[in-house]
Amino acid sequence: MNIIISNASGQPIYEQICTQLKQMILSGELKEGDLLPSMRVLAKELRISVITTKRAYEELEREGFLVTAAGKGCFVASMNRELVREEHLRRIEEHFSEAVRLARGAGLQRGELIEILETICEGEAL
Repeated sequence: MNIIISNASGQPIYEQICTQLKQMILSGELKEGDLLPSMRVLAKELRISVITTKRAYEELEREGFLVTAAGKGCFVASMNRELVREEHLRRIEEHFSEAVRLARGAGLQRGELIEILETICEGEAL
């Protein structure tokens, strides 16, 4: 598993882990039932505190992405289609919000931003 931690990021380390694991799960890189490294092993690999990996795993379990089996470890949970859809929608909204902020900073009008989106959708056959 390839998780990259950036100390320069304004995002807390546990959130970076959560974000990257969610992405791996949503993209299918990690599949239902896959065993994740133990909290201790992941902490050692990333050279971070076990408390940080514990917090990330607990957050992912709370959100329904992981399940913990006592004495066996953490596994990728079976994914509820609605949960997956909601997570994708949340990420899309974040990207759109960032695009709106960038457009505002560049002095673009709403119509110009919509035109850019339509052009991209046409190129991607959406």
